[in-house]
Amino acid sequence: MHAELIVDARNATGESPVWSTEEQALYWVDIPAGQLHRWSPADNRTQHWTAPQMLACIARCRDGGWIAGMQSGLFHLQPGADGSLLSRPLSAVTHARPAMRFNDGRCDRQGRFWAGSMLLDMAAGIAAGAMYRYNGGQSEPLAAQISDLIVPNGLAFSPDGRTMYLSDSHPSVQAIWAFDYDIDSGTPHNRRLFVDMRQHPGRPDGAAVDSEGGYWICANDAGLIHRFSPDGRLDRSLAVPVQKPSMCAFGGRDLDTLFVTSIRPAGDLGDQPLAGGVFALQPGVKGLEETFFND
Repeated sequence: MHAELIVDARNATGESPVWSTEEQALYWVDIPAGQLHRWSPADNRTQHWTAPQMLACIARCRDGGWIAGMQSGLFHLQPGADGSLLSRPLSAVTHARPAMRFNDGRCDRQGRFWAGSMLLDMAAGIAAGAMYRYNGGQSEPLAAQISDLIVPNGLAFSPDGRTMYLSDSHPSVQAIWAFDYDIDSGTPHNRRLFVDMRQHPGRPDGAAVDSEGGYWICANDAGLIHRFSPDGRLDRSLAVPVQKPSMCAFGGRDLDTLFVTSIRPAGDLGDQPLAGGVFALQPGVKGLEETFFND
């Protein structure tokens, strides 16, 4: 199946693609650049805005702005047509160590925002990361809900919202877990191994869930996106022309396109000149619209 390059973005770390059905446009971020990007397929136009900190994960707010996980906490971002980006703090976080930032994040099916933290120095392999949940209107600092993670990733929720998926991308872990998820309290429990990614090509990175409950995860370092059935069986793998796909999201008019962001390594790119680009695949299944943040 052919992967189409839709934006030669050359992002250092492209992440968190989110399709806006209202605008029929794709948004995503470049983490170290602190940039929020937008692509409109109708006119093939791209825009970007720059945030005051590294920008890791985003979810739509009903007011048209975005909730974002950055370095020092969660923020509300409002991009302007003139290129301005208004940034308002929502909730601070007390990281376990210095030099940390948020990484992967999204809303659950009820509109609570979840985001995971990690050390900037991923190679250190220190389990200082944690998962945080923000319900909106919290004045106190965020409290860790799941701890002892190195690089939290792969956060996704089943179509009924009652299963939460989470991975750790670090080479020493490479695991994807499933949790039973209490949709009333927003509490995960009964953690169990869903997929041991050491048995498959690539490290687990960002993920999405389709309308049939299939779990799609980017296989970083392998240039693949794997689909696992709800019982953890590998169903299929789709290729992209870069080594480091980072996160995927369903979008397009019928939610039947899988958009994939990627990472552009420093130095010699070898046989992957399109690294850091955004790609589109036709996976043969439809996705689900991302839930608005319940602010």
